[in-house]
Amino acid sequence: MHFDVVSLFPEMVSGAAGYGVTGKAIEKGLVGLSVWNPRDYAHDRHKTVDDRPYGGGPGMVMKYQPLLDAVNDAKRSQQPDGAKVVYLSPQGRLITQALLQDASTSPRLILIAGRYEGIDERFIEHACDDEWSLGDYVISGGELAALIVIDAISRLIPGVLGDEESAKQDSHADGLLDCPHYTRPERSELGNVPEVLLGGNHAAIRRWRMKQALGRTWVRRPDLLEKRELSAEQDALLKEFRNEVVK
Repeated sequence: MHFDVVSLFPEMVSGAAGYGVTGKAIEKGLVGLSVWNPRDYAHDRHKTVDDRPYGGGPGMVMKYQPLLDAVNDAKRSQQPDGAKVVYLSPQGRLITQALLQDASTSPRLILIAGRYEGIDERFIEHACDDEWSLGDYVISGGELAALIVIDAISRLIPGVLGDEESAKQDSHADGLLDCPHYTRPERSELGNVPEVLLGGNHAAIRRWRMKQALGRTWVRRPDLLEKRELSAEQDALLKEFRNEVVK
């Protein structure tokens, strides 16, 4: 999969993407990354990429022409065709695991990292296929959002993680929060590892982990349970958890 990021701070994107899971994925050739600076496509000698908003108001607005030229160059630079252009905006669709899972099947994503008060609406209407948001808050630019999207999708690409099961067991992978995890030492002043995880009974471990995931979701994010239909086993495990909490 190839990611293109249109950003006024290309070093911020390429530098941070070189670490961790994303960096290893790029090294292996499983993920490609290109960053395009709209300033390189400005026509005046000052490389102007923003201007005052029509109608007045604070701040500046990014001009559509440098952004559009950068996107067009990004589209021409890689095969196959059909890249999806996404503007990272607080007005966009909330980014969820399901959205990222669907996006991971695309061969290319062009991510637009805005700055200032926003970008010219004509660019959004003409060039963007979708708008995505991290949540109901505002950050100074779309670079951090682009890096989050790249990291989250890269984890879903076969071969990127050392263990293919890791991504499947992450929080939100199946609509639930993750269960608790423990490692050595077995016993400590902070508490002991649950006995069920020490016995080697894989069926009991699977059942415990499912119950804990359901319970943790019920306690911390009950809204997630409202969006899914539980199996008979899951429903019974959640009832067990609730009864244990009440006691």
